[in-house]
Amino acid sequence: MANFDSGTSGGSRIVRRFRVITIIELSMLVVFAFLPLLLSVVWSADDSFFWIVFTTKVLILSLFGLSFDLVWGFGGMLSFGQALFFGGSGYVVAVLARDLDVSSAFIVIPLSVIVGLILALLLAAFLLVARKPPSLIFIALGSLTGAYAAERLARAWYYLGGQNGVSVTHPLTIGNIELYEGVGFYYLAFGFLFFVYLGCRFLVRSQFGLVLAGIRQQEERIKFFGYQVQTYKVIMFTLGGGIAGLAGGLYAFHEGFVWPTLMGPTYSTQAVLYVLFGGVGTLAGALIGVAAIEFATMFLADYFQNIWPIILGGLLLVVVVFRPTGLVGLLVSERERIGSFRWRGNKKEESGNE
Repeated sequence: MANFDSGTSGGSRIVRRFRVITIIELSMLVVFAFLPLLLSVVWSADDSFFWIVFTTKVLILSLFGLSFDLVWGFGGMLSFGQALFFGGSGYVVAVLARDLDVSSAFIVIPLSVIVGLILALLLAAFLLVARKPPSLIFIALGSLTGAYAAERLARAWYYLGGQNGVSVTHPLTIGNIELYEGVGFYYLAFGFLFFVYLGCRFLVRSQFGLVLAGIRQQEERIKFFGYQVQTYKVIMFTLGGGIAGLAGGLYAFHEGFVWPTLMGPTYSTQAVLYVLFGGVGTLAGALIGVAAIEFATMFLADYFQNIWPIILGGLLLVVVVFRPTGLVGLLVSERERIGSFRWRGNKKEESGNE
């Protein structure tokens, strides 16, 4: 099994290799795990409830950002249609809740993931499966076209509520427990984010992730070694769609309604900004980017009601231009952020030969 190494020998080197990112991940874990308790101590019940609801939204959108980081940061595919899977799953579970009174989490959550997987697989089959490898621009514009077409369809379809969207008429349920906005829904979103993040972390550091890293760096060489490059890309694209679908299902029940914009270019671009602002190809950067943009948007909208989009756009532009590696790049070196795959045994053999 391949081990991540910094090019130096010894287990202590490997520990230092991931020290900063690991500290960031553990810090976020502690903050999100104990945030409701901290808020209840610091603020009144009404204020703490508001922040819990807002942070729940941030956690759900973090799943959405994480799905895009997998596709772009690790799969090397610039998908401008990530909102198609996010909003598409949201619409499906909203319609089921409205028409069939289906609100059980044991049905809604798996269905959200399945819808995202299917939509992503269909789009990947169209964009990626071909004799000639598609270019980055083709994938970006093709996925953008899919998201735009889905949004226009939702706006024109009366059954889906047209411009008004679909209201989710039932709360999410787990057995006999109804989950409304608050601590219960917060920890549900936190739990899904935690386990999905662990799964993504394992995936990108596995042998599968090693192949993906090789595809990003030298795709022709990986083909020469006999790997089916397009198959790996389809798998990563589909997994990203499944995670986005999970986020869309949770978002629909948390917000109480879905609307056409959730499937269109606006939210797709928002996913790009999340990952760019936080740091592409780091996983943790997607979470940081979502939290930073969402909290900045809320505060700027309160204090600068007329010009907050300009201020936020300026901040995003400054970070992208002067720190292309995102906010994570302020703390993590380029070598640590990108990483390298190296057999630990190779280094020992080299040392023995010397």
